Amino acid sequence: MEPPLLRCLFALFLLTFAHSVLGSNICTSRGVTTCRQCLAVDPSCAWCFQEEFGKGGSGVSRCDLKTNLEKLGCVSVEFPLSSLKIQQNDPLSDKVSGSKATQIRPQRIHMVLRPGDTKRFTVSVKQVEDYPVDLYYLMDLSYSMKDDLSKLVKLGNKLALAMGETTSNLRMGFGAFVDKTTSPYMDMFPTAVTNPCASISDTCQAQFGFKHVLPLTEQVSRFTEEVKKQQVSRNRDSLEGGFDAIMQAVVCKDQVGWRPDASHLLVFTTDANTHTALDGRIAGIVQPNDGLCHLDNNNIYNKTTVLDYPSMALMTEKLSEHNINLIFAVTGVVVPLYKEYSQLISGTTVGMLDQDSGNVIGLIQEAYAKIRSKVELDLVGVPEELNLAFIATCLNGEVIPGLRSCSGLKIGDTVSFSVDAQLRSCPKEKSRTFKIKPLGFKDSLEVTVDFACSCECEGSAQPDSALCSQGNGTFECGVCQCHPGRLGPHCECSVEDYRPSDDANCVASSDGPMCSGRGDCLCGQCTCHANDFGQVWGRYCECDDFNCLRYKGALCSDHGKCNCGFCQCEAGWKGENCNCTTRTDTCMSSIGLLCSGRGNCECGVCQCTQPGAYGATCDKCPTCPDSCTIKQKCVECQHFKRGQYIKDDSCNRICRDEIIVVDNLGEAIGAVSKDSNAVNCSYKDENDCVQNFQYYEDESGKSILYVVKEPVCPEGADVLVVSLAVAGAILLLGLIALLIWKLVISIHDRREYAKFEEERSKAKWDTAHNPLYKGATSTFQNVAYQGN
Repeated sequence: MEPPLLRCLFALFLLTFAHSVLGSNICTSRGVTTCRQCLAVDPSCAWCFQEEFGKGGSGVSRCDLKTNLEKLGCVSVEFPLSSLKIQQNDPLSDKVSGSKATQIRPQRIHMVLRPGDTKRFTVSVKQVEDYPVDLYYLMDLSYSMKDDLSKLVKLGNKLALAMGETTSNLRMGFGAFVDKTTSPYMDMFPTAVTNPCASISDTCQAQFGFKHVLPLTEQVSRFTEEVKKQQVSRNRDSLEGGFDAIMQAVVCKDQVGWRPDASHLLVFTTDANTHTALDGRIAGIVQPNDGLCHLDNNNIYNKTTVLDYPSMALMTEKLSEHNINLIFAVTGVVVPLYKEYSQLISGTTVGMLDQDSGNVIGLIQEAYAKIRSKVELDLVGVPEELNLAFIATCLNGEVIPGLRSCSGLKIGDTVSFSVDAQLRSCPKEKSRTFKIKPLGFKDSLEVTVDFACSCECEGSAQPDSALCSQGNGTFECGVCQCHPGRLGPHCECSVEDYRPSDDANCVASSDGPMCSGRGDCLCGQCTCHANDFGQVWGRYCECDDFNCLRYKGALCSDHGKCNCGFCQCEAGWKGENCNCTTRTDTCMSSIGLLCSGRGNCECGVCQCTQPGAYGATCDKCPTCPDSCTIKQKCVECQHFKRGQYIKDDSCNRICRDEIIVVDNLGEAIGAVSKDSNAVNCSYKDENDCVQNFQYYEDESGKSILYVVKEPVCPEGADVLVVSLAVAGAILLLGLIALLIWKLVISIHDRREYAKFEEERSKAKWDTAHNPLYKGATSTFQNVAYQGN
């Protein structure tokens, strides 16, 4: 047998082996042509860059599962693995030691991620005791706050004493604001410039945008002294320039004196609304706020007439960057408005201030306690291609998926967050570093991610290689990457060699479009067009990874991959668009039954099927029977094919339990004896037989009914015994009846005879005279006779 024939037979064997034994999978179905494309298909895919692999026309894919490639004899496999390494993992501190405290663990992580792969790590956060506090009091000094200023002069010492209950290391500072010093925010009349209150016969200081008065200091007396020196001012409109002041107080960290190892509180007090970004256009100010410090030698904001008010997005960024907690202490009339601002500016709290600011101390204490009672993670610099999913473990081990915050904490409590990092697509950079940090904390977790999107074999590519039809392509990772205008495994086909008859190989059906309308037919094979939405592939360019069902705008709900029009869901999700979770713990009721045994858990939510049942776990139902009564109807319809649910054709809708028939209930009890969710039940059927079954829910929430094969029925009566008993009873009753009749007759006869004897004894007639005799003569008297 000649060698060419041997090679053909071997190639045929490889093709048959690959398709029948190894089978098709997600790696081979994509029809990728490069190593980089192969790695992007799925984390399980590997690329064989061995030059001789697949020669002879066998059609074996270089992109396949690693085990399959090794079985096919490939020894040069490109298969990078995702990995995770904790580089710094210092223990959490219980208390501040000197100026150091560790409140987040770990501190540094390094990951290698392949496209589509996920790595999980855990972040722990702890609120340490006696943590230093920097408190900067930023006050509105417009004319309406005159009473508040006089009140604050008396509250300095009290504020320090109150905060001293929380920390022994407190620093306080002071700043003030009014509004931009230009028209229309300011009265530009010459006398009003120097004394804005002249029109109301009062004296005020000239209007200013923001003024930094006192750097953070431990000397409370200085705070009181500086506040005493202040005077109110007056602006023209009702809104203030508070956001300008907040930005400067945040970013001018050297002038303010924010300490790196302290909790930063910025208390913002006002009784009015504040201007926001783009309001500066009214005064012709169009330059956006740059988020930089602009204080002159007198610590006054000198860009108030040049830069627009900052946006809330910029403020959020700067507050997070400098670890500052903003407290809005505002009067009741504007509280709803500042609560809306708080929703848009992360890490802020809102408190209602009395008209004279008399309650500011309690308000600050309450706000600080609220801040310390909550841990919320902030993400800084996370690339768009990286998806982070959080699972919070808060107090008492409560697990809350999708949440990156915990509340209700006390000083010393520790909470943790599980983070699943998934690389959805490949960014341009090979590596990125981002941070996970609790809002208001200086501590953070630094995560460095290397993107395993390229292949090492690409480094040894051969441009214009002789293996690619004498220089018509680059030989890279075992295959030829053809120059423009060339096609084929070895770039042997030229577009110029096009023949119309070749187009038939590019049409899926006789009436279909060429290459599904998404590619060009070149040399009898489809070359798919590039698409901004994703990858297009297939013999006829019929497949892509972006035309799948969406949920709330997210492809496959961000819980799966789109593969040729169908969503391949991740573990824990199901449905056509992967929007249905398979978790059942959210449906578990307080009695340990899914949906309280009155409904079905669908997509993590209880769908109550029992009439009258309602509530998150169908636990509320004033008219509902117990679970045994409910499942009795399911046993009747599912096992015996009878009952109410069969009559109204609702068995399949209501009853989704798995029926397992056992010889006796002991088998079921033995199978789940360690599980407290098993409930033993029994009932009498229409034949007065006792049917026993057990209701049980496994860990996945699947409902199982262990039904005893045969019901326990009462034994039938013995016919002969019953017949003899009946006959005997009849005879006995007849005899008793005769005896009673005889007794009654005897008593009656005795009574009649006694009566007769008594009557006879009373008789008094003469025995010589017949009392029955009557004479034959009758005498009549004539009534008309008068004796004459």
